[in-house]
Amino acid sequence: MGSIKESILVTGTNGGLGSAIVKRIANSPELSGYHGLYTVRDAQRAPVLSTILADAPSHSHELCSVDLTDLDSVRHLAKNINAKVAAGTLPPIRALILNAGLQDFGKQSLTEDGLDKVFSANYLGHWLLTLLLLQSMDKDSGRVIILGSESHDPLDSRNSDSKAFVEERHKTVLTDEATVGEIARGTWNAPNQSTEPAFRPAFRRYGAAKLFLVMMVHELQRRLDRADPSSSSPASNSLCVVGVDPGRMGTGLARQAPWFIRILVMRVLFPLLALLRPGGNVRRPATSAAHVLEAALGVDSERPKGRYFNGLEPWETSVEARDAVKRDWVWKESVRCARLEEGETVLADWR
Repeated sequence: MGSIKESILVTGTNGGLGSAIVKRIANSPELSGYHGLYTVRDAQRAPVLSTILADAPSHSHELCSVDLTDLDSVRHLAKNINAKVAAGTLPPIRALILNAGLQDFGKQSLTEDGLDKVFSANYLGHWLLTLLLLQSMDKDSGRVIILGSESHDPLDSRNSDSKAFVEERHKTVLTDEATVGEIARGTWNAPNQSTEPAFRPAFRRYGAAKLFLVMMVHELQRRLDRADPSSSSPASNSLCVVGVDPGRMGTGLARQAPWFIRILVMRVLFPLLALLRPGGNVRRPATSAAHVLEAALGVDSERPKGRYFNGLEPWETSVEARDAVKRDWVWKESVRCARLEEGETVLADWR
């Protein structure tokens, strides 16, 4: 492996933010020494990513195909990576960056397992991939970076323009444990349940998936920290789980949106706002990529365990994200939906 440091795995790397993260890694003298593991749905059809990597021939990397809505696909990828790390042909993972995302804007669809694709693509696939790959993380300095969003918190004033959380009943996501399963199966805020514009319940379902990811920042860190400090397992209390809200960007996340959102908002308004208000909530993908990589690889006097950032600014997560009881509901449903079994993860406290 020569002078290669460690590996960085990034999901969703043919999209706007994902490709910006790869570009920053590949073009940076400090970061290009890491081995890149870049996932896309189809490694043979990733033109944006391929162009970036063609311009950085010295950067060691692999393109990996994975469908985060397909649990078998996630398991196949994790099995291959774990085998290579165990054999010493792939350096341990220093940073696992969970970037891939999906919004359906009311065009809801389910996986072959009967799960909502927004739930699966944003949350469950990432949750399962992380638990399966814990054994391949750098046990001394590994970090799991989870991409959050303002949408995880119905009370966040930045969501006001969507009008998705105006009614009192929409200000709380999880009213009881059964709600978690309803979100997973797509029966919660389904498009046919309301006469309001379809993008609003769709935004709430996206926000629920992001809430689960933000909960994962706290809950996975808690379970890792309960590991025996003397354990040699890489899933010990040395790993950091960090959340980052990258802000709003003009990316392909809105590819299923109506044309005026795809064209006018994403390609015209957002780039203009990012230019005019560089410190605002609308950001260039390159700016957000820098923030994500700082969380992943930045040197801190204290390890940023279970912390959440809006860009580079420390940020408080929602009331529900900090609710230990609700986090336990989500974790248990995740185990059921992913069909996680004994021996698949090195995390001792996985149930």
